[in-house]
Amino acid sequence: MPDLAPDLAPDYDWLYAQTRAGRGRGPGPARALLDRLGAPDRHFQTIRVIGTNGKGSTCAMLEAGLLAAGVRAGRFTSPHLHAYEERIRVGGDNLDSTRTAQFIDWAKQHAPGEAFFDLTLALACQAFAEAGVSWAVMEAGVGGVSDATQALGNVRAVALTNADLDHTATLGPTIRDIASDKAGAAQAGVPLLTTATGEALAVVREVATEIRAPLFSPQTHPDLFAVPHAPRLSGPHQLANAALALATLRVLGFECGLEAALSASHPGRLEHFSVAGKTVLVDGAHNPHAARALAAAVPRADVLLFGGLARKDTAATLAPLLPVAPERVFTAPSDLAAPPAELAAEYGGAAEHDPPQALRRALALTPAGGTLLVAGSLYLAGLIRQELAGSQLSA
Repeated sequence: MPDLAPDLAPDYDWLYAQTRAGRGRGPGPARALLDRLGAPDRHFQTIRVIGTNGKGSTCAMLEAGLLAAGVRAGRFTSPHLHAYEERIRVGGDNLDSTRTAQFIDWAKQHAPGEAFFDLTLALACQAFAEAGVSWAVMEAGVGGVSDATQALGNVRAVALTNADLDHTATLGPTIRDIASDKAGAAQAGVPLLTTATGEALAVVREVATEIRAPLFSPQTHPDLFAVPHAPRLSGPHQLANAALALATLRVLGFECGLEAALSASHPGRLEHFSVAGKTVLVDGAHNPHAARALAAAVPRADVLLFGGLARKDTAATLAPLLPVAPERVFTAPSDLAAPPAELAAEYGGAAEHDPPQALRRALALTPAGGTLLVAGSLYLAGLIRQELAGSQLSA
């Protein structure tokens, strides 16, 4: 890796332009890239976290538990809310941007045809190996057996949160298809832990039996998944994430980190802000399963500020959220967003393409003492959080 000036800014534009369009999926390209870098993933032990929703929160709890247990831990998650380096954490701190710049400079010369996610995964593994990380919590991107993280070596546990309809164009149109792909990440003899339910759990059982992976669930090992008290993260859905994180820590022998895991925080997950006597709840719910969980956690608000990506099932995601709030404002968190004007016309409400302006309009619609709920995308959550922080509003 070349030595660069410490103040060199990473060329994020180049990195973000490395889309997967035209490139193959699966672990093959990522494995080849890691091998070119000397297989840095072989230098630490890995916990893979897979699922439709709850991966980020589960990773945050696992990281906190490992750190409290005295482990030199790394964490790889996506997407980020504000800064790219949030995706790669070493010892509880975000990666230094200088390290990102160095890697991008290398990739431009030696790996110009690799996809963004594979490059970021490779950077994470290399940074972890260099920093002497002994355990890494690695969040899958899309799917399980078909995901780039399937390339990782030294996997010691696979934690599967749930399986529901999302990324259907890639993983298949049914819960069975999606659960099969995610559960396929299991490895013979490696603990497979899950809080999946219903049809998804049935599929996980089938796959675990076929692969010969020891399966742990609240149904088979209730004591292992016991949660002594509610986690710091808000919402009843976080109880399942906490149960999965605690069970994983127990299986791996890190019981001394359980309390720290329950105290973990994770931005953009039903996060509370106070604005001039009004409550703003910011959540990254971006698919039907997550929206149902959010509606159960927040059954009533005054205003919904919503913005999602066009490739998502917007109708199914909005369905549980529309009854929550009588007033709605639709916005565009990115160039790939569902058009706000079309959403406003179809579902009723106002359209503001610019998220900061949409926030101001939504706050104006929110009565004194009322609640504004923000949802639809983690990209939107990041933009709104940044706007709230810039206004020096209290969290």
